[in-house]
Amino acid sequence: MTEHELTITRAFDAPRELVFRAWTDPDHLASWLGPQKFTASSVTTDPRPGGRWRACISSEEYGVERWMEGSYRELDPPRRLVFTYRWDDPADEVGETLVTITFDGTGDKTEMTFHQAPFPNEVERDGHFHGWQSGFEDLAVQLARIRQEA
Repeated sequence: MTEHELTITRAFDAPRELVFRAWTDPDHLASWLGPQKFTASSVTTDPRPGGRWRACISSEEYGVERWMEGSYRELDPPRRLVFTYRWDDPADEVGETLVTITFDGTGDKTEMTFHQAPFPNEVERDGHFHGWQSGFEDLAVQLARIRQEA
């Protein structure tokens, strides 16, 4: 991993169609987006090339509300998803990044490779690493819940 890039590979016990949908359906995305102890209080998506997405995550414990947004660049369901990502906070030092996610797998197993870049420094990259890893823990729980209800 370079200073300017973040890559996380994660396996899920869910079909890749479901994992892809967890990224593009606003209700699914709201169920896991953000680090633990945060909730997604608002999520909108328009999953098509040029479509926009926007979300707010907040934590009562930390007294924080953060908005993020971007636009979809590429959708190849259920194999690949590419979108821009940026925080709305004018004090944010990261700026706009590009997120590319690939979904590989067959049957009930999916390997997701998440890539986000560029970051201005290691500190910002590592902060996003911990935030995404925490969110992916919630994603695994939500995918298991959805599969049990089906």
